[in-house]
Amino acid sequence: MPSIRILATLAVLALAVGQWFIWAYAPVEETMGLVQKIFYIHMPLAWWALVSFFVVFAASIRHLMTRSAASDILAGAAAELGVLLSGLALVSGSIWGRAAWNVWWTWDPRLTTTLIMWFVYAGYLVLRGSSAGGGLGGERRAMVCAVLGVVAFLDVPLVFYSARIWRSVHPAVLASQGGGMEPEMWHTVLVNLAAFGLLWLTLLVLRFGLGRAEERAQALLLAGREG
Repeated sequence: MPSIRILATLAVLALAVGQWFIWAYAPVEETMGLVQKIFYIHMPLAWWALVSFFVVFAASIRHLMTRSAASDILAGAAAELGVLLSGLALVSGSIWGRAAWNVWWTWDPRLTTTLIMWFVYAGYLVLRGSSAGGGLGGERRAMVCAVLGVVAFLDVPLVFYSARIWRSVHPAVLASQGGGMEPEMWHTVLVNLAAFGLLWLTLLVLRFGLGRAEERAQALLLAGREG
């Protein structure tokens, strides 16, 4: 698919530009030094994970309203990306936290709600795969997953606002003071958000296409058995 190749090429180039911004353009933070540059990867991972879960939410609502197989496939593809990106955000955050707080993990509200969110959507993926093990199958599985995809999204706004609702050591980057970052740091954040966004879109389109191909293959296999 030429369009996918173009999108993938743009994503790779954007990620390369993002790395230049991280290591050559953005200044070294005075307190934490080079380890602070993890932030420019950690934040895009977290943001696009939340976007993934919003796509799960929207696609699940559409499936409940229309019984669209494409919406169910899109929800599954977005959930896989969300679990991957949020897991990487937790790992990168732990590395950053080890340097900042001298611990790999602390039960901070932002970290705790994010971990809960990860487990919820990991459970969602397990449920989606349950048909392979003789559990729910077909439209019933899709409907149950759609309901869970809607309900699970309740934790996403909680993750976003947790640092503001409760006392949290996690920095609020979008604070009224701009998070205390220099303009060059903000430029680097925006470039990497865009770069990871292109990567996210590429992976989502590829996974959605694979899901549609799997659906067609299953339909052909079922037709062959009935014939």
